[in-house]
Amino acid sequence: MPPKRRAWLTGKHLLLIVLSLLTLFPVILTISTALKTPQDVRVNPFGLFSSFSLENTVTAWTVGNFGDYVANSFLLSVPSTVLVVILSTMAGYTFARLPFPGRSFAFYLVVLGLLVPFFTYMIPLYFQLRSMALLDTLVGTVLVLTTTGLSFGTFFMRAFFSDLPTELEQAARIDGASEWQIFVKVMLPLVSSGAGALAVFTFLQNWNNFLVPLLYLPGGDFRPLTTGLYLFVGGRSLDIGPLAAGTLITILPIIVLFLAMQKQVTEGFLSGAVKG
Repeated sequence: MPPKRRAWLTGKHLLLIVLSLLTLFPVILTISTALKTPQDVRVNPFGLFSSFSLENTVTAWTVGNFGDYVANSFLLSVPSTVLVVILSTMAGYTFARLPFPGRSFAFYLVVLGLLVPFFTYMIPLYFQLRSMALLDTLVGTVLVLTTTGLSFGTFFMRAFFSDLPTELEQAARIDGASEWQIFVKVMLPLVSSGAGALAVFTFLQNWNNFLVPLLYLPGGDFRPLTTGLYLFVGGRSLDIGPLAAGTLITILPIIVLFLAMQKQVTEGFLSGAVKG
C-alpha cells in the first residue's frame, strides 16, 4: 500500500475513533455515575467506574417512581408502534400495488404530513382531544403518537412494495389468490426487513417522545419516562446520582432493543435507501 494512502486511512480511522469516543462519552459517564455510590458522585463526579453501588438506581426506582414510568412508556410505545407498522404497511402496499383514481394525489397528501411540523397543530389538537374526552387518556395519546408516524411509515413501506416484481402477484392471481392473500402470503414476507426497521424506528421515536405526553397527559397518571425524568430533574436538581440512574433506566431498553435488532434495522434501512 502506498505511504500516502496508508497515512490517509490511518488519519481517517483516528478521526472516526475520536468521534466515536466523543459520542459515547456522555453515555459512559451516565452509566458510571448511576452505578457509583452517592458519596463518590459528590466527591469525584467525572471519575469513571471508581466505585459500584445500586443505591442511586434504587432511589430512582422507588422515590422517583420510575417503575411506574417504565410501565407507562411501554403502554404508550408498544400500541402506537403496532398501529403505525400495520397501517403503514397496508397503506404502502395500497399506494404501490393497487391502481385507483387519484392514487398519486392521495399519496402526496399523506407525504405532506412530513412537511407540516407538529408544533403548528399541537394546540388545536389539544382542544380537540379535550372536546372528545380523550385528553389525559392512554387512547388519545396513543392515537396522537400513531398519527405522527404514519406519513413517514407509509412513505418508507411504499418504497419496498414498489420494488417487488409484478410477476409475483400475477402468478398468485392466476392461482386464484385474493388481494388479501396476495398481500399477506406473497408480498408481506418479502418486506419483513422493512417492517422490522420501521417498527424499531417508530418504537424509539415514541419511547423518546417528550412533547406529546407532556401536552396530552397533564394529569400525570400515565406519565412516561421522558416527562417523569423531566419532573425528577426539577425536583432533585442537585442529586446527580439518582438523575443519572433515571436516565440509565430510560435509555437501557432502547440500547437493548437496538442491539437485538441491529441487523434487521441495518438491512431494512439500506434496502429502503437502495429501493427508494
